[in-house]
Amino acid sequence: MAAEEALLPSATPRLRILMLVHGFNSLSQRLHVELAARGHVLSVEYDIHDSITLEAVELFRPDVVLAPYLKRAIPEAIWRNLPCLVVHPGIPGDRGPAALDRAILERRSHWGVSVLQAVAEFDAGPIWAHRSFPMREAPKASLYRREVTGAAVEAVLEALTRLAAGWQPEAQHEGLPGRAHRPVSLAERTIDWASDRTADVLRKIHSADGHPGVRGELAGVTCRLYDAHPEHTLRGAPGELLACRGEAVCRATVDGAVWIGHVRREDDHALKLPATQALAAELAALTDLPELPEDDDGLIVYREADGVGWLDFPFHNGAMGSAHCRRLAEAVRTARSRGIRVLVLTGGPEFWSNGIHLSLIEAADSPADASMHNIEAMDDLVAELLECRGLWLIAALRGNAGAGGCFLALAADEVLAHDGVVLNPHYRNMGNLYGSEYWTYLLPKRVGE
Repeated sequence: MAAEEALLPSATPRLRILMLVHGFNSLSQRLHVELAARGHVLSVEYDIHDSITLEAVELFRPDVVLAPYLKRAIPEAIWRNLPCLVVHPGIPGDRGPAALDRAILERRSHWGVSVLQAVAEFDAGPIWAHRSFPMREAPKASLYRREVTGAAVEAVLEALTRLAAGWQPEAQHEGLPGRAHRPVSLAERTIDWASDRTADVLRKIHSADGHPGVRGELAGVTCRLYDAHPEHTLRGAPGELLACRGEAVCRATVDGAVWIGHVRREDDHALKLPATQALAAELAALTDLPELPEDDDGLIVYREADGVGWLDFPFHNGAMGSAHCRRLAEAVRTARSRGIRVLVLTGGPEFWSNGIHLSLIEAADSPADASMHNIEAMDDLVAELLECRGLWLIAALRGNAGAGGCFLALAADEVLAHDGVVLNPHYRNMGNLYGSEYWTYLLPKRVGE
């Protein structure tokens, strides 16, 4: 208890906070960790029906309701009687859905996060706190996990401090930089392969990355498109499919080409899958290019300097299928054979690893067999790391880690992470997976029995 109290700012008393969420996403998890570390008493309620929310408030009796990720209005019976703080991914004055999507489409140089008080009109309440940040040319999901989340944590902590101090929030007024906007239409994101430049195509796909994806046609199939990267050398007629490489397919634009890494077919309500798997039959005649070790968009990239090896494995959303695990194990063996002293496992910039690939498992002919193969391939990878004698292994977590990815990191000799990384190690709802990823061996050594 004393350690928790030491983390609390002297001016901020411990609050009872009901976190009301549509889903317990990366931002919600980060806020939960930050607030718990500061000694606040937390309860999480999923927003599924007004009656459930009202019951949660009655049972928990919070000082404040915090809504970091919500898709419905908070019931009036709650916001009229209790402070309700809504995290909106927009600058002060911005009102409307898909705020970050629109900021990307409009090529905003800066954007921000506002913590608003809930009122009858969406996003129109008084502003408790806000933060701004420069925009990167990056997918929406990346901006959300990094810039939006970091700004939201700062703004929420400030808002709660102000709330506890009796501060009165600023009402919105005409002079604010943001404006009301409509939802992003399908037409605004539709790609015209005959006229759109590479930057246009990337911006449209980036604006919908994660959800809902850009709807378009690929190899004659209506799909949602995700995970786009520029191609630097291949060229062809605008719209032409040029080649496959690894999991991605390359398509020409008017001034270059882009790689599309993942798609979700709409003809059979399929899952989001690597493009070359989801469209295997349609892309069978295309040239299959070898992956380049120096290609930053590759699945596994190895670098070396001064006797230190650096192994990047930016798998999409941190998901690692059986083939990913086997390839990474082979990359570790290859690095060891080079006589290096240290090997740094850097994962990806968004996620270090989230363990086994649930979408590939669900899409398999036999999900049960695919599950077992994937778990065994991950176990073999962990064993490969544990047996790296004479080589100092460092797991350097640039992004979050979840499920088996947490235990994969523990197989290294040393684990480093910045203070924005959230670890989500539990997977009890998958049957505990007792012993999977060697956690019964690794965890007691780190945290005790």
